[in-house]
Parts: sequence; C-alpha cells; structure tokens
Amino acid sequence: MKVIVRRTVALLLAAGLTAGCSKVPGVYVYEKDGQASAAQDGATDPKSYVAANWASKIVPTVHDKAVDVTTVAAAVEKDPAAAGKQYGHQSGTGSPFAYLVKGSGTVTEIDKSVPTGPMTVQVGALKLTIATGPVIAGTAVRDAVGFISFGDFTNQIDYAEVANQINSRVKTDVIGKVDLATIKGKKIDFYGAYSALSPGVIFLVPTELTVTP
Repeated sequence: MKVIVRRTVALLLAAGLTAGCSKVPGVYVYEKDGQASAAQDGATDPKSYVAANWASKIVPTVHDKAVDVTTVAAAVEKDPAAAGKQYGHQSGTGSPFAYLVKGSGTVTEIDKSVPTGPMTVQVGALKLTIATGPVIAGTAVRDAVGFISFGDFTNQIDYAEVANQINSRVKTDVIGKVDLATIKGKKIDFYGAYSALSPGVIFLVPTELTVTP
C-alpha cells in the first residue's frame, strides 16, 4: 500500500514540474516569472501577429527601409562589421546581421530540384539567389525589420514560429503570385531580406517580387 501511495505522489510531482516547463512533449521551454499566466491571458500568438502585421507593417517596412543590394554587398565585402552596423540588424548578440535590400535584375536560372528553389538573378556584376520554395526557411525577414523582438512573445518556440508564419506568407502572397515556369530570362524587381550566414552569399527571402515588362 505504501509503495502505491509513493508512486502516486511521485507521478503528481513530475506532472506538475513538466507542465510548468514544457508545452511540447519532450521539449522543455523555460519561462520567466509570469509568462505562463501571460500565455493564458492572451499573450501574442505568432499566427495572429503575422496576420495582423504582414500587409500593414512588415511588407511596408521592408519596402521603405530596403537599400540597393549592390550597395550592401559592396559594403559587406569591404568591411562586414561596419556594414552590419550601418545597414543590418541583429536579433541578438552574436546573431548574424540581417539586411533589407532591393534591386532589379535578370533571372538566369531556377533550380526546382532543390527544396528551397533557388532562383539565380544577375544584378549588374552581382549574382544572387532568391528563395522560391516550396521550402522557405530561415529568419531573415523577422530579424531584419527591426521591430520584432523575442520579448514580445512567451518563449523561444513562439518567437521561432513568427519566422515560420512570415515565410508561409512569402510562399502564398509573394512566390505564389509569380509564374515560375516562365520566369527564366525575364527581368524582375524585388524587395526582401537576407541573413549574412556565409561571406559573399546572398540568399534572399522576398517580400515583393515583380516581373517587369
């Protein structure tokens, strides 16, 4: 009888501790004091946040603050640290700089055999790639706009989900409106963001993409 009672108490204690630390089985998320109650009292939901801010704030911010991609690329090549401070934004200390850029160029290739669907664009002497999916990954847009911070959300999972929701919007609202089957050889105008993960590599997540006549 004593054994059964002890096991019951142990299970109840374990359940209580787990409930306080994790919302996903097998994934422990440590919350600050008051975060659990905040989540129950209407803390920012990633999907709702992006739905409310995509067209009204995220896309306009990229459009208004984007710098010509050739200018940013030249600055990064000359002095990455100085370029980051002048043109980029970091989501946190030690994170790569993310840049808002714009430009016009000619599509020379699109590789749909790769999940991210890299589309090569020649912008003058600069060559860059734009993600066309179906997989749109990374946190470039979230990090580059400058007004989305970890402190706005309950935990790291929700903060990461904001980037996922933004990328989903890119797929439907940007890439989904372009005929990729006929885009090779055409000129395009683009706005978007990229993270400086590798020196000299620009892999852009677009927020606007227009085929020019």
